[in-house]
Amino acid sequence: MKSLVIAEKPSVGRDIARVLHCEKKTPTSIEGDRYIVTWGLGHLVTLADPEDYDKAYKEWNMKDLPLMPDPFQLEVIRQTGKQYQAVKVLIHRKDVNEIIIATDAGREGELVARLILAKAGSKKPIKRLWISSVTDKAIREGFAHLKNGHEYDHLYDAAMCRAEADWLVGINATRALTCKYNAQLSCGRVQTPTLAMIARREADIRAFVPQPYYGITARSFSPALTLVWQDRQSKSTRSFDRARVNALIENMNRQPGTVTDVSRTPKKQPAPQLYDLTELQREANRRFDYSAKETLNIMQRLYENHKVLTYPRTDSRYLSSDIVPTLKERLKAISIGPYRKLAGRLSMQPIAANPAFVNDAKVSDHHAIIPTEQFVQLDHMTVDERRIYDLVVRRFLAVLCPPYQYEQITLQVDIGGELFTAHGNITKSAGWKEAYDQSTFTYSEDTYDASDEDSFGSSGTNNSDFADSRTDSSIRSQSLPDLRKGDLLPSLTVTRTEGKTKPPAHFTEATLLSAMENPVAYLESHDKAVAKTLGETGGLGTVATRADIIEKLFSSFLLERKGKEIHLTSKARQLLELVPEDLKKPELTADWEMRLSHIAAGSLSRSEFMSDIRSYSTALIDDIKSGQGQFRHDNLTNTKCPVCGRRMLSVKGKNSEMLVCQDRECGHRETISRTSNARCPNCHKKMELRGKGDGQIFVCRCGYKEKLSSFQERRRKEGKGVTRRDVANYLNKQKKEAEEPINSAFADAFAKLNLRSDETK
Repeated sequence: MKSLVIAEKPSVGRDIARVLHCEKKTPTSIEGDRYIVTWGLGHLVTLADPEDYDKAYKEWNMKDLPLMPDPFQLEVIRQTGKQYQAVKVLIHRKDVNEIIIATDAGREGELVARLILAKAGSKKPIKRLWISSVTDKAIREGFAHLKNGHEYDHLYDAAMCRAEADWLVGINATRALTCKYNAQLSCGRVQTPTLAMIARREADIRAFVPQPYYGITARSFSPALTLVWQDRQSKSTRSFDRARVNALIENMNRQPGTVTDVSRTPKKQPAPQLYDLTELQREANRRFDYSAKETLNIMQRLYENHKVLTYPRTDSRYLSSDIVPTLKERLKAISIGPYRKLAGRLSMQPIAANPAFVNDAKVSDHHAIIPTEQFVQLDHMTVDERRIYDLVVRRFLAVLCPPYQYEQITLQVDIGGELFTAHGNITKSAGWKEAYDQSTFTYSEDTYDASDEDSFGSSGTNNSDFADSRTDSSIRSQSLPDLRKGDLLPSLTVTRTEGKTKPPAHFTEATLLSAMENPVAYLESHDKAVAKTLGETGGLGTVATRADIIEKLFSSFLLERKGKEIHLTSKARQLLELVPEDLKKPELTADWEMRLSHIAAGSLSRSEFMSDIRSYSTALIDDIKSGQGQFRHDNLTNTKCPVCGRRMLSVKGKNSEMLVCQDRECGHRETISRTSNARCPNCHKKMELRGKGDGQIFVCRCGYKEKLSSFQERRRKEGKGVTRRDVANYLNKQKKEAEEPINSAFADAFAKLNLRSDETK
């Protein structure tokens, strides 16, 4: 008899098959003497669409709502149906006596396998492979310690409740809004609060009134020294009272300064914490302008293909104690290239389970992202992969180093009875900062300086919020002269400094991820219990879904980018006026996630949770039906659709501008311009590709323009390896993307929708 192993993806399946010595290959599986390894392509089975319950639901009618399937039906995803049928045949083979679930170790990974087994009607015993990396060693150890699959039944229940609840709320609310306002409007318990947070930030920016503020600096040229005035009572380095500042300067003019105190304080700064996925996505966005989705995709390749990093979809920044004995082996694996010296030295020293990065209580499904024991070949990585790998490895090395130790020197000077200060640091021991020494790497497009300490903040807060709440930028570390208490500074130049308070910054993907992870500031209830739940459950969405949520908001034309900034579109602002208030609040997700965690722990039943969700969905539809708002397209152009003749809508996606026919049944659209991967030869920024056919032209923000034909010829002469076929493949990929559904989540449903009004998008 044999065991059937179901992996989540082909690449992982092939790795498992190799470790298990399976050699008989077919397009859908690999078989050996004891095991048969097959795989999904992500999800193969999903919850059925409304029309699968009743053909009448193909037409979207308000009178049919709310839709309440009981029980829910499953359907095979059409695009992956062939693979599902192959897996089903293997499940029911007579020589297969057990199923080993080897999908990703988490809630959604559990759902992938369980839906396949449920749809196939399998009753065979199940076991569970639960590993955090796909190295040969991890796979062998995982198979040596397989768990009873039914130990994860509660996790499966939680996953099914999440899927069914999102179906009930998302499908019903989307259909209700679409029917009510005759426009393509979708909402959900995560994407809608995310939009609401952005709307609130934009409202704060519009309402902000800048205020002028003033400060005082005193400069000495011999010795060279810059001092900053500090109010003795408030300790602030600025004042909003210009007259007071002017009077102080007048009083201090031509007066010497007296050193009243020189303090030397030893300080220690611990290393920044290890990465979870969200923090890694934030830093990659800050450093390289990668989107959350791009970072996740790069991480997946480093995890699945190169096998040099551990499981990416983790929300923990700590390691479990069982990982500590493996750290030396991981250090030896990364003892190459720029990491050789430090990693080699650390591997020769004893490694203790430091509570700063080892804490079993703070590791749920997966530990923080760290290197694996797999030998690394940096020259096999792309530039993007190397960048992300470098971030993870240096952070890993940093936490294994001692703290950065320095002496902080604070100088206080009295000038005319007013207090002035200056600060300076003297490094005593570089500690963890050694992991970032000599770490400037020049890539083909730009330069990355890993010593930039702005990225080492671990709080996940938005540092671009109200500027007037921050310490004055003129207070910074400087090289201080050797002065003692009582010394005089006879020649001082006292001047007034001026500035204006700044509004909050617009969200970027990095700061939006932070807000989604910690949306407590956007709670309306100010309930401490709710805030605590959001903190414990990871905020809006999960580390595995936030990137897709942001991408969906862009592809639905609810968000647009202006440089790095994220802005709401008119469509999003109108949607927030029409959607029920409850769906805009992070409190809804807090309640759901708290109860889902109880289901996963076995302390709450599925039936109780789903009963409440059905009641909530009914109330939601009643709220939408009674709404009095209106929706109006304000992006209509005078360009006529070449297919149906209706006026087209001008829309901005994340990386493109398009004309879209307002008639959803027609579905015609044209790409006006798209951000390409082609780099400007002058400024090396990505260029836009505009136009159609032979008339296409690359345009850069710096003003550079180049015809597509000229670009192809230039690249050929430069010997960059870009052939006509490469360019053709690139253009075909663009065309394919342009023909894909606008809304991935509800694309099929909307494609069947027959809305004839000019207000349909």
